[in-house]
Amino acid sequence: MTATTVSAQARNAAPRSQKRTVFATSVGNALEWFDWQIYATFAPFIAAQLFNAENPVSSLLQTFAIFAVGFLARPLGGLLFGLIADRRGRKVSLILAVTAASLGSLIIGLTPTHAAIGAWAAVILLVARLIQGLAHGGEMPAAQTYLSEIAAPTKRGLWSSLIYVSGTTGILCATLFGAVLTGVISETAMQEWGWRIPFFVAAAFGLFVLLMRVGMQETEAFETGRVQTLTDARPTPLMSAGRAALLVILLTLGATVSFYVWGVTAPAVATATHGMAPGAALWAGAGGIVLFIAVLPLWGALSDRIGRRPVLLISLLGTAALYFPMQNLMSDQPWTLLVATGTVLVFLAGTMSILPAVFAELFPTHIRTVGTAVPYSIAVALFGGTSPYLQTYFGAQLELPWLFSLYAVLLLLISAATAFFLLPETKGRAL
Repeated sequence: MTATTVSAQARNAAPRSQKRTVFATSVGNALEWFDWQIYATFAPFIAAQLFNAENPVSSLLQTFAIFAVGFLARPLGGLLFGLIADRRGRKVSLILAVTAASLGSLIIGLTPTHAAIGAWAAVILLVARLIQGLAHGGEMPAAQTYLSEIAAPTKRGLWSSLIYVSGTTGILCATLFGAVLTGVISETAMQEWGWRIPFFVAAAFGLFVLLMRVGMQETEAFETGRVQTLTDARPTPLMSAGRAALLVILLTLGATVSFYVWGVTAPAVATATHGMAPGAALWAGAGGIVLFIAVLPLWGALSDRIGRRPVLLISLLGTAALYFPMQNLMSDQPWTLLVATGTVLVFLAGTMSILPAVFAELFPTHIRTVGTAVPYSIAVALFGGTSPYLQTYFGAQLELPWLFSLYAVLLLLISAATAFFLLPETKGRAL
């Protein structure tokens, strides 16, 4: 098969088929984020059921520690699924990733309690999170590579925002699911069995996504790149690839910590540290997420007009400037959580919307997925995955919440300096 033949096939692909492909990619990405959010949302229930409940704070810390361990599997998953995506195709990698993620959710839903099997409950939970970590380490990089490759160069920023539109929609669905469950099921029932329901739903939905992805088309960039790789064996210079990988880490570390603080764990923290009612906190957090989703495409489209670097700088510096004022605004009133999360997430959306496009534009086709997946997973594991634990530790144990906020702001400034001094402008670059 020649590159010309592949190109002709891609041009003749039916629009309906392309929409189905984009839908399958986006929904699978949403499922990944749903998986991670329900774990964070229902962490207090998991801590009470799968760990020794005699010390609630210690149990919650252990639950968040396993949350972090799941992230540690992401770099290996990024390497594994990234290699599959770059050698066998984006489609194959996406199918395998969603299968593994759904298996992990099913295992969590079926895990016996600590009262029934003792410490083995935590071991089973750990295994399930490791499986999900492997899958999610490859899911998002493969999905963002896929969408970036099928987008027109002049609209790649806009299309790349679909990654976080779909992903954050998954978070929103998980948050709303949690709010509804806590509203219609008694606290006793939630403690005993209600917290398992979202994990069973995630497993079932994963089967639906799997069926959708079987019918996906491979990207033209991958097919053409595979032909070119067979005829041109010149390797990518290691210095170039290494520098690009370093840029991925430095650009990710600030945004991933802030996103997990304001977009994922904010309702749980508001409940634990400010005494906010759990249901009200979940609804307020959902409101902030809705604002975040609404502005993502706007930031992506803006980057297609003025460039990736200006948008990153406005976003990262704006988020850093707002961090402490919005933290100080928080109280036991739900409106403070809504205003704080909404304000910070509107600015943070500028970075999150275009990072998939930026990363895709830094690497050549034959290492684009693995080149993004491994450093991105490392950054998320070391910084994003540990943020709930560190935030809880500095706040509940040391009673120094401002120290964690300072840490998050410093990471944002590092990412901003990277965008200003090291990142080339990649807007419109051909893949």
